[in-house]
Amino acid sequence: MANSGGDTVSGYSIDDKTGALSAVPLSPFATGIAPEGVAVDPLGRFAYVTNFGDNTVSGYRIDAKNGALTPVEGSPFSAVTPRSIAVDPKAEFVYVVNGNGNTVSAYRIDQKSGALTQVTGSPFATGQEPVAFTPTPSGKFAYVTSLTDETVSGYIIDHKSGALTPLSASPLATGGEPIGIAVDPDGKFTYITNNSGNTVSGYRVDPLTGALTPLPGSPFGVASGPYAVAIDPTTQFRLCDKHSP
Repeated sequence: MANSGGDTVSGYSIDDKTGALSAVPLSPFATGIAPEGVAVDPLGRFAYVTNFGDNTVSGYRIDAKNGALTPVEGSPFSAVTPRSIAVDPKAEFVYVVNGNGNTVSAYRIDQKSGALTQVTGSPFATGQEPVAFTPTPSGKFAYVTSLTDETVSGYIIDHKSGALTPLSASPLATGGEPIGIAVDPDGKFTYITNNSGNTVSGYRVDPLTGALTPLPGSPFGVASGPYAVAIDPTTQFRLCDKHSP
């Protein structure tokens, strides 16, 4: 959990029976200034935090026994107004949304140390004021919401280099002020919250090209000011969080 006002990130252990949270040893851990986004690699080895206030990304090794964080070699790493962050499903690359830079930075993860190195061609252009980045479960495609021009941009992820190539039909117009985005676990559908439109846009994902096609009835009406969106593992439910940007 990023503590933006305290320049720290907190870690917790989860009780297997009750679900209660307990702070891990030495938590909270120091970050850069005004941390915002947190991402953990799918193998549970490393954690990364975006620090909007000083244009850096902090990297940590996760202690497999107690969950404590230790800074990785070379941390913090340079970024440009970093906000949200994601790790690809194969735990090889980190993607950082540069909110005021209208770009996404891509980094290769050193599989031994957890250190980050920007990939060739990074950063990659997005729409205006990008907010959220999400890859598909296959790691073939990725999507970015852009608040100001109200679009979603799609990309092909190069599985060797981590570079992003825009999809041919990208970007697509969404509802008002798109913010949150999620892809279902099967990689068939994508959902985007439209904050000022009070809707959620749904799309079918083409498994071969990554192209997005609006679902029948989309956009769908929701409560006022939808912000974040999540999909349960059974793919039966979509949960939206209300917030003002």
